[in-house]
Amino acid sequence: MTSTNLTRREETRIRRALRRRRRLHLGAATALGSLAAVGVSGAALGTAGANLRATAGIQLVNLAEPLLAAADTAEDADDGRDSAAGPDERPATNSVPDRQAAENPLTVEAGTGTEVEAPEPLEPPAEPAADEAARSAAAEAAAQSAADDAARAAVPLDDPAAAKAYAASALPARGWDAGQLTCLDTLWTKESEWLTSALNPGSGAYGIAQSLPAEKMQVAGADWKVSYSTQINWGLDYIASRYGSPCGALSFHYANNWY
Repeated sequence: MTSTNLTRREETRIRRALRRRRRLHLGAATALGSLAAVGVSGAALGTAGANLRATAGIQLVNLAEPLLAAADTAEDADDGRDSAAGPDERPATNSVPDRQAAENPLTVEAGTGTEVEAPEPLEPPAEPAADEAARSAAAEAAAQSAADDAARAAVPLDDPAAAKAYAASALPARGWDAGQLTCLDTLWTKESEWLTSALNPGSGAYGIAQSLPAEKMQVAGADWKVSYSTQINWGLDYIASRYGSPCGALSFHYANNWY
C-alpha cells in the first residue's frame, strides 16, 4: 500500500465526516427554524399550539430530507470521481514481476516480467581434486613397483656370497658336515663361479650347478632361471641322488671333468 493511496482514503473519510456534520447542522437549523416560527403562534394557542408546533416540526424535517439527500448525491458523485482511474489507482512501479526479479533473478528477467530458464545447478565433483591426484599417484607407484618386481624377476640374481651362505644353511638338513661344504664350494666354483646366470655356450648347461639341459631345474621352481636358492636346491638333490655327497661329486669331476 502506497502513501498516495493512504492520503486519498483519508481525504474520503474526512469528506464523509464533514458531510455528516453538515447534515446534522442542516437538520438542526431546520428544526430550530421551524420551532421558532411556530413557537410564537403556538404560545397563544396553548395545547393546540403545542400540537401545531410538533406537526410543523415534522413537516419541516420532512422538507429538509430532500435537501440532505441531494447533498449526499453530490458528495457521492465527488467520491466517485475521486475513485476513478487516476494517479492513485495506477499500478505501483514496484510491480510483481519486478519483485520476483529482485527475489529470484534466475527465473524472472527484471523489469520485463519475462521468465527465463534457470541454469542447471553445477554438480560437485565426485571427489576432491587432491584426493584424485593422490589416488592417481598411488596407482602409478603401485604399477611402477610391479614393473620393477617383474624386471627383477626376469634378471638372474648373481650374488656368489649369498648363494654360498644359502648352501651352507641347507647342508645340515641333509646330514652333511662342514667338510662337505668345502667340497661343494670347490666343485661349483669350477663349474660356475657360483653365478646364477652362468651359461656354458658349448653345451648349454646353465646355472650354479650347471644343469644340462637347463630346463631340468624347473622341477625345483618356476624361477629357476633367476633364483640362486632354487638352483642350489635342485643341485643338492642331484648330487645326493647321483653321488651321495658333494665330496663324491667332486671326486667324479676330478676324474671326468664333469659330474
